[in-house]
Amino acid sequence: MAGALSSSCIFCQITRASTPATILHQDDKVVAFQDINPSALKHYLVIPVEHIPTVKQLRRRAEDFALVSNMLDVGRALLERDAPHAEQYRFGFHQPPFNSVDHLHLHCFALPYKPRWRAVKYLSLGPFVGFIEAEKLLERIKPASSL
Repeated sequence: MAGALSSSCIFCQITRASTPATILHQDDKVVAFQDINPSALKHYLVIPVEHIPTVKQLRRRAEDFALVSNMLDVGRALLERDAPHAEQYRFGFHQPPFNSVDHLHLHCFALPYKPRWRAVKYLSLGPFVGFIEAEKLLERIKPASSL
């Protein structure tokens, strides 16, 4: 599924604290921080500590399902804490070739988008292209023993 930390990956650098970022949550599995170019009222990213390039590396395995579930739980808790009166929350991942950084990252939004046209960046273009909602990804990678 994953590999060692990559010295050239900006998100791996954030997990090692060798690149500045506003850390909102950190544990042994994930790190959450503010997006440097926010697209919404609140826009956070939750990343695994372990380097996983994209959603394409995730499989129907308990560990992958647990990781994405944990990422979603962390993102929800942060937005509920920081934007309790937001219009709506939205959580998802860009799928290749539309991902900007090759390190798995969950976008966590407290809407509205700011400016509104930014919503275009987060459209689903089908089940395997564009933006995929976190819950849809969880359905895709749910282990067979849990079906």
